[in-house]
Amino acid sequence: MSEIHEGGCQCGGVRYRTTGQPHRTGVCHCRFCQTRTGSAFGVSVYFDADQVEILSGDLKDYSFTTDGGRRFTTRFCKTCGTSVFWTLELFDDAIAVAGGTFDPPTFWFDVGREIFTRSKAPFVHLDVAESDETTPGAAQE
Repeated sequence: MSEIHEGGCQCGGVRYRTTGQPHRTGVCHCRFCQTRTGSAFGVSVYFDADQVEILSGDLKDYSFTTDGGRRFTTRFCKTCGTSVFWTLELFDDAIAVAGGTFDPPTFWFDVGREIFTRSKAPFVHLDVAESDETTPGAAQE
């Protein structure tokens, strides 16, 4: 049986289910993730698109082009504004789930890397295997 995790937005209007293990996890310190989350970083849990099922809710998309020239699309709840998913043109057929939106135990996954440490808040100290100042196909600084 595959591992199943569920989660959703702050107001509960958007609900989702993931099946299996993520193929990539990470913390991103880029300026877009900082402004998107209103915090020091974003937590990305990447699944293949067929591992993510939206169970309910209305999502709105916001897309922009990264400094690397690739499309980045955030999907957020139309009611409460919680960023729930995003896609990067860099990772075709993958969906990132906002790590903090999973139901408890919220942080059930291991974080393998951090990126965009060049814009990392000085008070953040993470114990990860891989740390990079930027990333291939870089998103915004």
